[in-house]
Amino acid sequence: MITLYGYPRTRSLRVSWLLEELGLEWQYHLIDFAKGEHKSADYLAICPQGKVPALKDDETTLTESAAICLYLAEKYGKHWLPKPATPQAAKQLEWISFIITELEQPLWSMGKHRFALPKQIRLPEMISVAKWEFKKAAQTAEKWLPDTEFLTGQFPSVADILLTHTLNWAVKFDQKLPPRLETYRQHMSRRPALLRALSQEQQALADNTQR
Repeated sequence: MITLYGYPRTRSLRVSWLLEELGLEWQYHLIDFAKGEHKSADYLAICPQGKVPALKDDETTLTESAAICLYLAEKYGKHWLPKPATPQAAKQLEWISFIITELEQPLWSMGKHRFALPKQIRLPEMISVAKWEFKKAAQTAEKWLPDTEFLTGQFPSVADILLTHTLNWAVKFDQKLPPRLETYRQHMSRRPALLRALSQEQQALADNTQR
């Protein structure tokens, strides 16, 4: 059984979305940050950083969302990965690198200096810097966006999940997206597998509150 350790609306949603796209059997183990479960000895043995997501699949344990998604796609659904050593595969790697290093990081900077870091080391000035950085990265993504339905052609890939999740994060942080990028985000966000993953998260949260 595949077990995903996560919390609603975090990077663990990338993984639950892909699990639903792949039609796999899996279970959601909610890590309640409010109860300090991310700092428990049991969870730190799985993820020493005390972050989500983490995934256990038999003897394999992974803790980085992009790596988890690539692992799942390669093992269970290679149609979600472009054929190796092709322009499409190279393009996916380029997109994944860009999403993680350029597009996502300004958003995480906003989050850290709004709520994640201890209050005494938050810098309000960083918010405006991060907004500028995100806008610049979003303009690049807008230029890169292909005319095809998905980032690497006619079929969705891991890069599409990572990009859509990051864009939804941006909208939640009140960042305005360029027009084609916004159209792409809305289109991808209507996929039934994403809606099922969101439902799984909410059910896990509801079950946790009833304990």
